[in-house]
Amino acid sequence: MGGTRKEGGETATVGTRERILDAAIEVFARKGYHGTSVDDIVQEAGSSKGSFYFHFPNKEGLFLALVEEFAANLASKIYDALAATSGGRERVRAAVRNGIAAFAERPALAKIFLIEAVGLNPSFEMKRREIYGAFAKLIRGYLDDAVAEGDLPEQDTELAAYAWLGVISEGIVYALESGRKLDDPALLDGIAQLVLRAVGYTV
Repeated sequence: MGGTRKEGGETATVGTRERILDAAIEVFARKGYHGTSVDDIVQEAGSSKGSFYFHFPNKEGLFLALVEEFAANLASKIYDALAATSGGRERVRAAVRNGIAAFAERPALAKIFLIEAVGLNPSFEMKRREIYGAFAKLIRGYLDDAVAEGDLPEQDTELAAYAWLGVISEGIVYALESGRKLDDPALLDGIAQLVLRAVGYTV
């Protein structure tokens, strides 16, 4: 009771898992995946190995949890933007703005998701492609509706959805590596315009 439970032989708060995840983001961003040990994460979190292994099977499992949780939050923001906005062009702009806002809130996590996880190992790459596929399915549904309504020309909406993802992800990687702020209005507008062109809108 009282917000505590036993973890690996010790009593810890219910927020221990979140504290370990937050610590892992910072350490992975500083040292990279291969340069980070469980000891590094535990020390950053002010926790113990018992607590770590209570929540995660190993470092790989923790890394996958980070990627999955961030992807779920990102998908939710994009879906909400598409659902709450009317007008094709404005929906694209809102989706881009909300999606990039998710990365801007956690730039260290954005670096992990878009840079550190790429080609890390076969299991991570499979997970990354699975997540991209889920985003592409979400975007394709919007594009199919836009084509059916006559807002966009007939096109290969699956290919267009991946082009949309490519523009956004590479735009964010460019910003992260060049030191540009992800909430820079010029950057957001530039990416939105590229996405609009990629799916067939005139700007």
